[in-house]
Amino acid sequence: MANGDDSDQVRELQARLRQLKLMSVAPTGFYGSKTTAAVKSFQSKNALNSTGSVDDATWKKIQGASKKPTADELRPPTVNEVDAPDPRCMEGRVMCISKESRTLAWMIDGKVISTMDVRFGSENTPTREGVFKVDRKEKEWTSTLYHTSMPYSMFFSGGQAVHYSADFAARGYAGASHGCVNVRDKGKLSSLFGQVNVGDKVVVYW
Repeated sequence: MANGDDSDQVRELQARLRQLKLMSVAPTGFYGSKTTAAVKSFQSKNALNSTGSVDDATWKKIQGASKKPTADELRPPTVNEVDAPDPRCMEGRVMCISKESRTLAWMIDGKVISTMDVRFGSENTPTREGVFKVDRKEKEWTSTLYHTSMPYSMFFSGGQAVHYSADFAARGYAGASHGCVNVRDKGKLSSLFGQVNVGDKVVVYW
């Protein structure tokens, strides 16, 4: 396993690293910078080559030092810890959306105002990354493509929007969106919807 991988085995690795207090974010299944740093830390403490990638020797040591993760450890229901903001989020009014920590941070002039859990599109319908602007808001909306309810939609890239998802609230990370940024806390999103203006920045990043 190495940086850039995305699999259930990576999810198990992250859950085990979390048991060992080397990772604070919830498992995502994606091997990014936080997983690389946690693996390096484990390797240096256990006299292994600090590559940040998981070879057989590293995996066996991690398995020996931890227990098989439970379903809740693999997909915890709790709120994810927010990533360090992308530098592009540090000025103005921004929805700062991290794919690695699966969080949305509403920021004004570099200060985090509120945070919430999010999920993204599948491999077939990925959520686009980059810098965007909110181009319209719809308190009640039904997808014209998928005929699903999209309350509190804030569109930022074509048909892709930040919106509440009842499916996310019910199934968590067992599902995925069709490319939108799903939010599972309706109350938090309702409050955010009232604060965000058309023209505010949206940053989606790993």
